[in-house]
Amino acid sequence: MGHKCFISFKTENKDYKNQIQNDLDVDMIDRSLNEPIASTDEDYIMQKIRQDHLLDSTVTITLLGSYSAENSMTENQNFIKREMQASLYNSPNGILGVVLPEMYESVYRGQFTCSICGQKHNYVNIDNSTTIREFNYNYYLPLAAGKHIWSEEDRYCVLVRWDDFKDDPNAYINQAFDKRTSPARDKIKVFPK
Repeated sequence: MGHKCFISFKTENKDYKNQIQNDLDVDMIDRSLNEPIASTDEDYIMQKIRQDHLLDSTVTITLLGSYSAENSMTENQNFIKREMQASLYNSPNGILGVVLPEMYESVYRGQFTCSICGQKHNYVNIDNSTTIREFNYNYYLPLAAGKHIWSEEDRYCVLVRWDDFKDDPNAYINQAFDKRTSPARDKIKVFPK
């Protein structure tokens, strides 16, 4: 039996949400909002989303496209920010960020040679220019003293390219679900500054 998943997305990325729900072989109980809530009161809308969709979900899948960054000058991020905050509050959901193809070059920036250890590391650009703060803070959690590079245990959020997600969505959903009991959970910030 699949996990209870909520899909957080910007309207511009609805086609990807529909593919997850209708075209991929995903073993999940879908807790997503599929019809707009008939209200203009943002607080009421979020109350309904929390109560009817997020309260009993265990994984939040957030679609990371070109309209979902903190520093977006044209987009109101209130709903995706509040959905992420509700997902991280109290008994947090696992968080799975699915990078959409339009963002591959902005997020996956190749490799660099580390000036500290001399090793090659992947440069993954997860910050306010590519995601909302609630995601990027919990992806790059503060490192323990003496560490200079993030490993999987230093992240609460799981990140995957859309093309890899499509190939095995259940593996990535399970990985995000398992983060709920990992030590990284203790470092989560719901309202990061």
